[in-house]
Amino acid sequence: MALKTAFRRKANGAGRRSTGSMRGLLRRGRQNRAAEERSRDAAGSEGGSALIETAASLPVLFALLFCFMELCLVFYSYDMISESAREGTRYAMLLSSTCTTSSGASCTATAAQVNSYVSGLGWPNLAGGTMTVSTTYKTPAGGAGTNIVSDFVVVQITYVLPITMPFVPKNSITLKSTSQMVLVQ
Repeated sequence: MALKTAFRRKANGAGRRSTGSMRGLLRRGRQNRAAEERSRDAAGSEGGSALIETAASLPVLFALLFCFMELCLVFYSYDMISESAREGTRYAMLLSSTCTTSSGASCTATAAQVNSYVSGLGWPNLAGGTMTVSTTYKTPAGGAGTNIVSDFVVVQITYVLPITMPFVPKNSITLKSTSQMVLVQ
């Protein structure tokens, strides 16, 4: 029995020492966790700065996007009016003073007919601008022509393109395109 009680005392003493060291480890673990939480709080505050940086950069990104879209509309509109001017000169060239139908009647195009043809081509007017068409005939010397062979037909288109960007004052850009061809028929 003495041996038994001595063994218990030793075991209890060792157990107490081990529980004491366990308590110390647990305390250190709690201290380490508290330090980690403090560092996590400091790192978590960077998430707010990312939100502020995003909020500051999005308006700049959208402004660039709208400027790019408006620039694309300008390029499209210029291409539309230049192609319309070329189509008008081709139309006038084919219907010059020597144009006759199978019955022998004249099918000569006047300046007003060329203007009407160009205005009715039906290209999509994506920008919503207004187009003004002007057709003139010139002689090779530069004088006023009369729609005869070797004269020039000049189709000039003026297009007023409205600027429709948000937060920008309502302005417009005037685009011009001219096409000139020699009447050969």
